[in-house]
Amino acid sequence: MTTKNTPPAKTPSEIESAPEQKNHEETPFEAAASICSVLVVGLFILTFLAQNFVIPSGSMEQTLLVGDHLVVDRVTLAPPTTWMPLVHYREPNHGDIVVFIKPGTIDAEGKPTILFLVKRLVGVPGDHIHLHNGIVYINGEEQAQPHAQPTTPANYQPFLDEFPSIVPEGNGDPNNGTPDSWANEFPSHVVEGDLVVPAGKFFMMGDNRHDSLDSRYWGFVPRENIIGRPLFNYWSFETPEHQFDETGVGNTIAWMGHVALHFFTDTRWKRTLHLVR
Repeated sequence: MTTKNTPPAKTPSEIESAPEQKNHEETPFEAAASICSVLVVGLFILTFLAQNFVIPSGSMEQTLLVGDHLVVDRVTLAPPTTWMPLVHYREPNHGDIVVFIKPGTIDAEGKPTILFLVKRLVGVPGDHIHLHNGIVYINGEEQAQPHAQPTTPANYQPFLDEFPSIVPEGNGDPNNGTPDSWANEFPSHVVEGDLVVPAGKFFMMGDNRHDSLDSRYWGFVPRENIIGRPLFNYWSFETPEHQFDETGVGNTIAWMGHVALHFFTDTRWKRTLHLVR
């Protein structure tokens, strides 16, 4: 038979003399410090790791729709760095959906400006590319691209569907059609009917092949222009094709009011957290 030693019970005086535990109340300084910490972490993520983008046009339908709001991975396709050796980096590959800065974009005053685009990467450095009847051939091999809009007799366009057999005509406007610089440079990259992608450049196309201003119109995308790749769609709202082209405070307020009134009815709930592929 074993026995256990139990401590003697405390007397009432000992219980009364025990120190009281006080709840610590957060000071205004501590509250401000907590908020600042969250903001700093969020700013770091949005600046270096991820970023949100909204789709303004239908050039990637049906893969991406106008009004899709995307979280973009800014790390994987970034040039490797030595200060983050544990992060996974890789070069852009065929079929990647890529966010990039459109090359050679200028504003109405003729000054360089930044315009973000989202397209699918079709050609990497060294590839020989041509299209026949809307089908992409890379290094002589036909590519299976089920995501792309099919070519039919109704939508067939020789410049787009037989690229690069027809030389693009420059119009001096890199924001709307073929810029003069690409029209002049274009012939130097065509070899035996194929467009050859030079070193350090990539060839991009929209999935909505007949409604996409892409590399066929304005040329190759430099490696340094690539920002990242979309991960998933965190919110999708039914939006007119040219809504994001509208300017002015009045249009902005009107659109915000529309979103507030129709948030539940016009949100595409099935696309929430939809992976981008």
